[in-house]
Amino acid sequence: MKKYIVRIMRTFIPIVFSVCLLIFVSCNIQSPSPSLNDIQLIGSHNSYKIPIEEPLWEYIYAVDSAEALSLQYGHIPIREQLELGLRNLELDVFYDPEGGHLGHPKGLDIVRQMGKEPLPYDIEGKLDEPGFKLFHIQDIDFRSFHLLFKDCLNELKNWSDANPDHSPVFILMNAKDQKVPQTIDPLPFSSLAFKQLDEEILSSLGSEKLITPDWVRGGFKTLEEAILKRAWPSLENSKGRFLFILDEGKRKTDIYLEGNPSLEERVFFVNVPEGNPASAIHVVNDPIQSFDHIKKLVGKGYIVRTRADAGTREARTNDYSRFKKAIESGAQIISTDYYIPGKLFETSFKVVFDDGSYERIKD
Repeated sequence: MKKYIVRIMRTFIPIVFSVCLLIFVSCNIQSPSPSLNDIQLIGSHNSYKIPIEEPLWEYIYAVDSAEALSLQYGHIPIREQLELGLRNLELDVFYDPEGGHLGHPKGLDIVRQMGKEPLPYDIEGKLDEPGFKLFHIQDIDFRSFHLLFKDCLNELKNWSDANPDHSPVFILMNAKDQKVPQTIDPLPFSSLAFKQLDEEILSSLGSEKLITPDWVRGGFKTLEEAILKRAWPSLENSKGRFLFILDEGKRKTDIYLEGNPSLEERVFFVNVPEGNPASAIHVVNDPIQSFDHIKKLVGKGYIVRTRADAGTREARTNDYSRFKKAIESGAQIISTDYYIPGKLFETSFKVVFDDGSYERIKD
């Protein structure tokens, strides 16, 4: 009997040990942490924008109805957008190192000439201060929650400090210097202007709040090599940070890249084609026409920003086809003017994921 029990134990104990070891290993193997390019989020387009006041909008409509309709939108304050759950913002900045260049919008005079009093504007004299200004179109679409870019950065910093574990926020930016007929000419963006833009972000937010090209590149030779070898940081390590993207054409992008071909020591990622050492994030605005292209980029490891709507067109017809294609394409950043329905014309159009959220991990 004793020998029989010993034989059973010799057979049974290794089996039990193996089962326990398997359970232990299974419980301690963690699935890879999602990376920055594994998310899909909804954000706002021209996030700072306050709607054009009605008399000025009617004047613009009389001159160019199509342009007026495309400008008929606005947003809730940026902090409220962040608290709602948006993790992509879009900002437009004008270069004004001495201050005062953009301080007297012609649109205010147009309203007065119509026999009406414009709404209060820049009563604190922010536009007379040196520094980058934040609004959409000089003289026409100039109302903003933060006329000074640095004030917007301070708002972002304060919100982030109050919510230190927030998921990363992507900020797409345009460096505005386009001339618009019958409006004041903006100052051009130069290498000095971009240097000052970097410095303003760094001084306001601090490097510890940023996801920079240097951080993502790590020990790889170029930023693109890092991307193609899946070197995006994890979402866990990206908490509490902001990632800035310069959305510009070749002329201004080349200026920004001058002397820094892989964005060494720069703040912004840039929108450049595949094969460029700095290629990491792509702006592809039309997810219908460029559906296959977006899928290919995402599959290789790039981050792609696209749009769910543009120029108020989808909101006027409740057309979700563009948004659906944006989701299906795998683009990580989907921009909209309608994360909540607009109030300037009748519409129920609302861009949100099926579960009511604005951020998710992709399937």
